[in-house]
Amino acid sequence: METSSGEKTILDRIVEARRESIAHRKRVLPDVALKMAVDKIEPPRDFAGALARDGYNVIAELKKASPSRGVLREDYAPGTLAASLAGAGAAALSVLTEEEFFLGSLADLKTAKKAAGIPILRKDFIVDPWQVWEARAAGADAFLLIAAILNDGTLRELLELGRSLKMEPLVEVHSREELVRAIAAGARIIGVNNRDLRDFKVRIETSLELIENVPDECIAVSESGLRTHEDLARLRSAGFDAFLVGEHLMKDADPAVPLRALIGR
Repeated sequence: METSSGEKTILDRIVEARRESIAHRKRVLPDVALKMAVDKIEPPRDFAGALARDGYNVIAELKKASPSRGVLREDYAPGTLAASLAGAGAAALSVLTEEEFFLGSLADLKTAKKAAGIPILRKDFIVDPWQVWEARAAGADAFLLIAAILNDGTLRELLELGRSLKMEPLVEVHSREELVRAIAAGARIIGVNNRDLRDFKVRIETSLELIENVPDECIAVSESGLRTHEDLARLRSAGFDAFLVGEHLMKDADPAVPLRALIGR
């Protein structure tokens, strides 16, 4: 996935770094050890069910930093944030676990899971089945799949693996072509990311342009660039079931305050 000039995009660089990290971690922690750990933990919480309720279902995202904005929170305490956001009405939480570009970790996800009683999504750049087992072993209830970085075969394979572990993935798309691919692969939760991960530009119109092509039986999630209750109301009227919001919450001293405003409490 390269630009016309041959220069690597931000997304290219993140995925390349992730593959290198996975290769190392797989040597340290083989599949068999992860599968043994999965057998010992409680079943996943119902991520899809949390997003299908009647109302403004917000997936509140915990992230310390991003490649486009740098450090968002110096006082990043996943447990405190998770408890506060759950108390403010979040339907689910998304936790960034990518270390190099987002300064996240699986330890953040584990801490958030202990602090909040709502479903937890692992937000990462997942390209290998090993990462799905790793996510479940860490207590994740769902995980993100980015259509732009996966071929059709791998996308379908990771979807099916997630379902076998009772983890319904959120499949993220950025274009009509990616949406068609996600539907063909059998995605049941489809996220339209208004932020293009190649250049990090944000357009809420992306969601409005693609929603008419999301099947009614799928759960539709609008992601990124959402800042007001009016944004959510407009998107809900268009057909979206849930909304993923991160940066807007993380930049506030008390993220529960803007979350309540978004939901309309």
